[in-house]
Amino acid sequence: MAIKITSDSTCDLTPELLERYDITLTPLYITQDGKTCRDRIDIRPQDIFAHVAAGGNLPTTSAVNIADYQEVFGKYAKDYDAVIHFNIGQNFSACNQNANIAAEDFDNVYVIDSRNLTVGQGILVLEAAEAAARGEKAEDIVAMVRDLVDKVDTTFVVDRLDFLAKGGRCSSVVALGANLLKLKPCIVLADGKMSVGKKYRGTFEKILPDFIKDRLAGDGYRKDRCYLVYAACKDETIASLKELVESYGFGEVLVAEAGCTISSHCGPGTVGFVLLRK
Repeated sequence: MAIKITSDSTCDLTPELLERYDITLTPLYITQDGKTCRDRIDIRPQDIFAHVAAGGNLPTTSAVNIADYQEVFGKYAKDYDAVIHFNIGQNFSACNQNANIAAEDFDNVYVIDSRNLTVGQGILVLEAAEAAARGEKAEDIVAMVRDLVDKVDTTFVVDRLDFLAKGGRCSSVVALGANLLKLKPCIVLADGKMSVGKKYRGTFEKILPDFIKDRLAGDGYRKDRCYLVYAACKDETIASLKELVESYGFGEVLVAEAGCTISSHCGPGTVGFVLLRK
C-alpha cells in the first residue's frame, strides 16, 4: 500500500528526514511588518530574530488555510492509497480544524491532531513515516499514532521571556522579574496545552544539563529515540547536550532547529526535549 505522509511545517523535521521519507509540508504563514511569508520558505527564524533585535514588532502566525490543504490533499489522494496528515495541536492553531474541513472532500485522507508542536509533532510524523515504509496499512498507522499522541513528552526551557511577553503569553512584569532573578522556566506540554513547570535559576548554559537530567529521571520512557530542538543556541551548547543525552543509552538522538512558528513565540535561546513515554 502506497501511503503519503504530510505535515504542517510546525513539525520542525530536518530537510534530511523530510527527503528520506518523502514527507511533504504545508507551511504556516508568518506576517512581519505587513508582509506575509511562508514558514521556512520565504522566512527563516534568523530573519525574525534580526527584525525584533532591530526594534521591529513581533511577527504574527496564521494557520494553513482550507484551500492550501485541499490543494495538497488533492494532489496526493489520487496517486496514493492514503494520505496521513499531521497538524499542530488544535489548542494552538486552527490548522486542525481547517485540515478536517478540507479532508471531507476525500475518502482516503486521515487527519491527526498531534496535540503538540515542534518536534513533539515531528516525532509522531517519523513514527508514521517509518510504519508506511514498512508497508503497514493506513488504518493501522493511524491507530498506532493516535495511541502515541498522549505518550509524547515535550518540554522546553527559554533563556528570556520577552518574546513570550510580547506575544501575550506571560506578563511583562513576570518577564522582568524572571530576568532579574535569572529564572529559566520549564514549559510543559500536557493535554494539548502549555503550562509552567520547574523554574531553574542561573545562566542558560548552566541550567540546561539539569533540565535534561530532570527529564530523564526514572525509566518510564522509550530509549529507541528522542529529540532535541533549539532556537538560536551556540553549536557547542547543543553538541554538549546531545552528548549528555546519548550517555543515557538512546538508540537515536535527533537534533533540529526550531522553525519560525515556535521561534516567533519563544525567541532565541530556547531548547526543547521530546521523549516517548512507555
